[in-house]
Amino acid sequence: MTTLHAQLIGDKAVLPRAEFERLVELARRSEEVELQTDEEDVPTVGILRLAEEGGAFDWLAEEEDLYTANDLKVRYR
Repeated sequence: MTTLHAQLIGDKAVLPRAEFERLVELARRSEEVELQTDEEDVPTVGILRLAEEGGAFDWLAEEEDLYTANDLKVRYR
Protein backbone atom coordinates (compact mmCIF):
# COMPACT_ATOMS: atom_id res chain seq x y z
CA MET A 1 0.00 0.00 0.00
CA THR A 2 1.20 3.51 -0.84
CA THR A 3 0.22 6.44 1.36
CA LEU A 4 0.28 9.90 -0.17
CA HIS A 5 0.26 12.99 2.02
CA ALA A 6 -0.69 16.18 0.22
CA GLN A 7 -1.69 19.67 1.18
CA LEU A 8 -3.94 20.94 -1.58
CA ILE A 9 -4.16 24.69 -2.02
CA GLY A 10 -6.66 25.55 -4.70
CA ASP A 11 -5.71 23.49 -7.73
CA LYS A 12 -2.06 22.96 -6.79
CA ALA A 13 -0.21 20.28 -4.87
CA VAL A 14 3.43 21.19 -5.45
CA LEU A 15 2.61 20.37 -9.06
CA PRO A 16 -0.58 21.00 -11.05
CA ARG A 17 -3.56 19.14 -9.61
CA ALA A 18 -4.14 17.27 -12.89
CA GLU A 19 -0.59 15.89 -12.73
CA PHE A 20 -1.08 15.00 -9.06
CA GLU A 21 -4.31 13.15 -9.86
CA ARG A 22 -2.57 11.38 -12.75
CA LEU A 23 0.16 10.19 -10.37
CA VAL A 24 -2.50 8.90 -7.98
CA GLU A 25 -4.23 7.10 -10.86
CA LEU A 26 -0.95 5.48 -11.92
CA ALA A 27 -0.17 4.43 -8.36
CA ARG A 28 -3.62 2.85 -8.01
CA ARG A 29 -2.94 0.67 -11.06
CA SER A 30 -0.18 -1.15 -9.24
CA GLU A 31 -1.38 -1.18 -5.62
CA GLU A 32 -3.96 0.12 -3.17
CA VAL A 33 -3.51 3.82 -2.40
CA GLU A 34 -4.61 5.64 0.72
CA LEU A 35 -4.87 9.34 -0.13
CA GLN A 36 -4.67 11.85 2.72
CA THR A 37 -5.32 15.47 1.77
CA ASP A 38 -5.51 18.70 3.70
CA GLU A 39 -7.58 21.34 1.95
CA GLU A 40 -7.41 24.75 3.57
CA ASP A 41 -10.67 26.57 4.25
CA VAL A 42 -9.20 29.67 2.64
CA PRO A 43 -6.78 28.83 -0.18
CA THR A 44 -4.36 31.68 0.56
CA VAL A 45 -2.09 31.10 -2.41
CA GLY A 46 -5.07 30.93 -4.75
CA ILE A 47 -6.49 34.18 -3.41
CA LEU A 48 -3.11 35.90 -3.76
CA ARG A 49 -2.78 34.62 -7.33
CA LEU A 50 -6.31 35.80 -8.16
CA ALA A 51 -5.54 39.30 -6.86
CA GLU A 52 -2.23 39.33 -8.73
CA GLU A 53 -3.41 37.95 -12.06
CA GLY A 54 -7.13 38.72 -11.98
CA GLY A 55 -6.81 42.24 -13.36
CA ALA A 56 -8.91 43.94 -10.67
CA PHE A 57 -6.03 46.24 -9.74
CA ASP A 58 -4.65 46.89 -13.24
CA TRP A 59 -6.03 50.44 -13.15
CA LEU A 60 -3.53 51.28 -10.37
CA ALA A 61 -0.64 51.01 -12.81
CA GLU A 62 -1.89 54.08 -14.66
CA GLU A 63 -2.69 56.15 -11.55
CA GLU A 64 -0.21 58.77 -10.47
CA ASP A 65 1.45 58.24 -7.11
CA LEU A 66 -0.45 59.81 -4.23
CA TYR A 67 2.63 60.33 -2.11
CA THR A 68 6.28 61.08 -2.80
CA ALA A 69 9.42 60.94 -0.69
CA ASN A 70 8.85 64.63 0.08
CA ASP A 71 5.72 63.68 2.04
CA LEU A 72 7.76 61.68 4.58
CA LYS A 73 7.96 63.12 8.08
CA VAL A 74 10.67 60.68 9.17
CA ARG A 75 13.01 58.85 6.80
CA TYR A 76 14.35 55.54 8.13
CA ARG A 77 17.52 54.03 6.74
